[in-house]
Amino acid sequence: MGLFVASRRVMGTGKRSSVGLAGRDFALLIAATLGTFSNYAPLLSVVSLWVAGGGSGHGGVGAATGVTMATTVGVQLVMGPLLRRYEPRRLLTVGALLLGAPTFTYSFSSGLEWVLGVSAVRGVGFGMVAVAGSALVAELVPAHQRGRAVGRYGIAVGLPQVVCLPVGVWSAQRFGFTAIFVVTGALSVLAAPLAGLMSGRVEEDTPDRGRSSARADSSHLVAGLRPLSGPWVMLIVAACAVGGVTAFLPLALEGGAAAPTALFMLSAAVIVGRWAAGVFSDRTGAGRLLVPGVLACTLGTAGFALAISGLPGLAWAAAVLYGLGFGALQNDTLVVMFHRAGRSGHGMASTAWNMAYDAGTGLGAVAVGMVSQVLGVGGGFAAAAFLIALVSPLAWRERRAEATRQGHPGPGT
Repeated sequence: MGLFVASRRVMGTGKRSSVGLAGRDFALLIAATLGTFSNYAPLLSVVSLWVAGGGSGHGGVGAATGVTMATTVGVQLVMGPLLRRYEPRRLLTVGALLLGAPTFTYSFSSGLEWVLGVSAVRGVGFGMVAVAGSALVAELVPAHQRGRAVGRYGIAVGLPQVVCLPVGVWSAQRFGFTAIFVVTGALSVLAAPLAGLMSGRVEEDTPDRGRSSARADSSHLVAGLRPLSGPWVMLIVAACAVGGVTAFLPLALEGGAAAPTALFMLSAAVIVGRWAAGVFSDRTGAGRLLVPGVLACTLGTAGFALAISGLPGLAWAAAVLYGLGFGALQNDTLVVMFHRAGRSGHGMASTAWNMAYDAGTGLGAVAVGMVSQVLGVGGGFAAAAFLIALVSPLAWRERRAEATRQGHPGPGT
């Protein structure tokens, strides 16, 4: 409610800037993000349950998430040219419609082919929403507020996962899937006009539209992406676990409140992790939480494996540990990538970060599904934990590199 009160005050008086952390445009971005992610978050698990009810095995369940993320990443590959040609707020508007409108049609069939087709279209919309939204964070606020802005944007992304992810699973079982598809579809469609109400202005210390978008031409792409590769690898690997958890935890812990509660706690912990990391990075510098974030993700994912393999009481602790680590890792990697990309590379950094997150989510769902057919879901989570552990040395190296860039010694130097 406060968001909309603030927006009316700005519109009515014209005394407050439309940009900046307290600006009208940032408030509209937060509101639109809440709407679109209230569509995306619950359907990660709900669609998996829907297609499983249609007779698909673990491979089909994983494919439902995998196809969504595949088209998400596919459209993100062309977001650089799109950001140079169109304003991010316009792309956010179109993305919200493409994400929301097809959602209504899930209820037509739970057959795998139909679900994959609808998911593919929604993935296109989500790819546009994710990149345009995070690019706007960098454009609407000055650099000294960026850690907090990323943290608040992370809350808007994570809050629907806290509320809608577990509630969506519970509501689908209690009220039916069609009701969930109608409500979540409407939330994303209604977010489109909020994005369209943005003024289109950017913060004074950010470059103009032509320069703030990604320089994705062939002469700059490789050089621009190289400094982003370390954080990119850490994020894509850590995101594999969340893809597997959201797709398979409700199936592995079917019945009772264990899965919805664990999903709630995971999503809440991600919000806390992102918010705390944002405040921390503005005060002390970005990159300090890369190593703790990777270690927490490793231990949390291993905890899920143990919970499914006979110790269900560990699911909640695993959810909190993984959520805190993944939230901190999300925030720290994005801020580091914005810094390394420079003022002319916000679009490129946003695209790369979102590709890592979404590709990891999709690959994780597919991989856990494939491994689960041989080793069970617990074995799939154990494999994901091992994969995350392998990037710990990279996290340590990137922490030291970021400390050197900021002009103070890194750990162990």
